[in-house]
Amino acid sequence: MKNIIIFIQLGMLLCMSSCNFLNVEDEFNDMFSYDSVFANKRNVERYLWATAANFPDEGKLFQYPYTPGPLACDEAFTTFGSDQFLGMGFVLGEITPDNSGGLGNWGTMYKIIRKSNLIFSRIDEAKDLKTTEKLELLAYTRFMRAYAYYNLLMDFGPLVILGDEVMHNNASIDYYNTHRSTYDESVEYVCGELEAAAVNLPITVPISQFGRPTKGAAYGLIARLRLQHASPLYNGGSVAKTYFGSWRRSVDNAYYVSQTENVERWALAAAACARIMNMGLYELHTIKSDVNTPKLPQGVPSTLFPEGAGGIDPFRSYSDMFTGETVPQTNPEYIWGRMSGNIADITRHSFNGDILGGFNGMCVPQKVIDKYKMADGRSIQNSSSEYPYSEDGMTNTGQMTFSGYTLNTGISNMYANREMRFYASIGFSRRYWTASSTSDTRKKNITVTYDKNGNSGRYSSANVKNDYPSTGYVITKYIHESDAWSGEGAQRVAKGFPIIRYAEILLSYAEALNNLGNASFTVTLPDGFEYTAYRNLDEIAKSFNRVRYRAGLPGLTNEELEDPVKVQEQIVDERMIEFLFENRRYYDVRRWGIYEESETEPITGMDIESAEPEYYNRVIVNHSRVRNRVVNKKMIFLPISRTEIRKVKDLDQNPGWAN
Repeated sequence: MKNIIIFIQLGMLLCMSSCNFLNVEDEFNDMFSYDSVFANKRNVERYLWATAANFPDEGKLFQYPYTPGPLACDEAFTTFGSDQFLGMGFVLGEITPDNSGGLGNWGTMYKIIRKSNLIFSRIDEAKDLKTTEKLELLAYTRFMRAYAYYNLLMDFGPLVILGDEVMHNNASIDYYNTHRSTYDESVEYVCGELEAAAVNLPITVPISQFGRPTKGAAYGLIARLRLQHASPLYNGGSVAKTYFGSWRRSVDNAYYVSQTENVERWALAAAACARIMNMGLYELHTIKSDVNTPKLPQGVPSTLFPEGAGGIDPFRSYSDMFTGETVPQTNPEYIWGRMSGNIADITRHSFNGDILGGFNGMCVPQKVIDKYKMADGRSIQNSSSEYPYSEDGMTNTGQMTFSGYTLNTGISNMYANREMRFYASIGFSRRYWTASSTSDTRKKNITVTYDKNGNSGRYSSANVKNDYPSTGYVITKYIHESDAWSGEGAQRVAKGFPIIRYAEILLSYAEALNNLGNASFTVTLPDGFEYTAYRNLDEIAKSFNRVRYRAGLPGLTNEELEDPVKVQEQIVDERMIEFLFENRRYYDVRRWGIYEESETEPITGMDIESAEPEYYNRVIVNHSRVRNRVVNKKMIFLPISRTEIRKVKDLDQNPGWAN
């Protein structure tokens, strides 16, 4: 009874004085078992992986997401409830310092950090740990802590860095008073921790441990952060001045984001990417061509991949790694990934409702559709006579099947002759849905239509009023041909989610080199890897073109390569298409400094209020969520909870958000 009274009194004290993100009451339950936790190797391992389990499923990007994600930028749209689809809530101005909706997981990430610090402070108590075992566990712990900081940095910006300190839980409020590091300091700290973790992380893990971080995972996060740190928003220049020119730290008046441009950061980013490329462990996912693979268009190099697009099936090489057809655990493109039940579940939000058992509203804007190339690599504005683009009329070539995909006849000409990633990723009106796992013939092999009189349009649903594609397009990137949500035997193929793909490293490498201008730097990374970076046109073309060749497209032209602006434009477009619905676009438009430009463009789609052929006219989506969309510089970062800001005197809020 005495212990219970002490426990209650201590809890009351902390409720009054502690800072939630530094020390929360929910950890009292394991306070009294710490001696046993660190008594032996087995318990330490269990505690470590139980702590890691606090990280969200990185594929949880849409319904109750951990981060704003695709719905909070120009690559996605939905009419589903913004109380669940929080990315929509963010762009509608519903996320505030008083209502985070759970975005960003500020408290959870600091909980992981505190638990990691506890492992550092007490791991020596486990006497049965061999030296090599302890080094590996400490590497995992350091990676875990760095990854928590990484998540905070991406969504909230400059960090509150706790170092190795284990926060006491019965101190006065002054003990918890702290301030944020600058953005530069935060990046250097996280990258330094990842470098240190990488020393003793395994190079690979067994299939049974798929999802655990490796040396490549640490290097991949470093490469991503180095590229972001070099980008215009965070690297001095006019963009950094526009967004952060007046944001200073209250304790010393230091700029939170540097106002002085440093070109060498691009070299550091290039070196971080080159290090991964030189490991020789990763490559783009490809599937060999067969009799069902379409012939490459004229102008696309037929040399064997990776020197050209020959010998591979572009559709399956891209599609199979998202649908689950390729087992994620054996995918050589995954630098770091995980199995994701959330990705499998979210496919339902693209399926037709009344026939296929879905929710029919995970939409893609017309802007994205227009970025997909024609089959020969030309833009829709500059299509060729061999692969023409037209917004008039319908195809009459008969139903075609290629690479396991069925393309209906009678589709709009605007959907004909497109690149393979378009067919792999986009559901458009008159698309053919196989849903082959069900034995119910009424629930499979369905042509879905979204016009006013269609079987899946706004007025077709007998259920919820929001179950329709407001743009006339849905995402199909993660849907396997056998996936079904309705009918006898309906099931879904298990999906993986790529946290870091090798394609990202290739495109990031090209971007970093392209932005070096006339400068040249020799960079030595902490592990001794040395790299000389300059605007090497051969290297830019080699890395960028491999991603294009995998998609069955030609690479950069010599004219484009000579012009850094044109190369950057191609990289911007390529990243939008290649990483669609993978949670890269939200961060990309911010780091490039084009957030306001991209977000103020109206969301357009097909005219779902009309029957064919008028349905195929482009219109601005007629919905309050388009009219009420908020674009504001403050939305570069999420707001920190007002409760935390008011508890910690020196903790500054993110710019534009009220304290």
